[in-house]
Amino acid sequence: MDGNGKRTSTARRTTADARGEVVVLLIGMRINHFRAVHQWLPVLLAMFRMLAELKKEPGRGLLSRVLLTASPRTYYVVQYWESKEKLYAYASAPDAFHHAVWTKVNRMERDGKLGGHVGIWHETYVVPEGSYEAIYGDMPAFGLAAAHGQVPLERRGRTAKDRYAYRTAEAGGKTG
Repeated sequence: MDGNGKRTSTARRTTADARGEVVVLLIGMRINHFRAVHQWLPVLLAMFRMLAELKKEPGRGLLSRVLLTASPRTYYVVQYWESKEKLYAYASAPDAFHHAVWTKVNRMERDGKLGGHVGIWHETYVVPEGSYEAIYGDMPAFGLAAAHGQVPLERRGRTAKDRYAYRTAEAGGKTG
């Protein structure tokens, strides 16, 4: 903007530089009973501890994450992973905090000690190339672009149809 509040350049449009398969994990919790803080607060804190562990150990495969809320009761994280193999490896690694948490949750469930005060959930998507597209206008790298890098929109196509049609050389398709 110039001094008179008028735009002096066109909007900068970008897209994610994702190549090949994209792995997305949505994972979260829902507070079912607000008063049961002793039940849901440890779950929330465990979520943050796992994210800190993954940030400290990038070799585990987490590329990026976005923390979100769907309501005052529901909190979740959108995670972008290098591969489903790395996601599975982290989820089952005996030295990872996730393993300790799931061991405790499974034991509590088996012993009938989960009182329904907090709900937990996850959804995992493995998206093949050609089945995702993204556009960002005047945005820093966010979401898929934060995980895989950001390129000018023209490299992948001005329209969603063009971006869906984009294929990397490795996939045997057109590259722009």
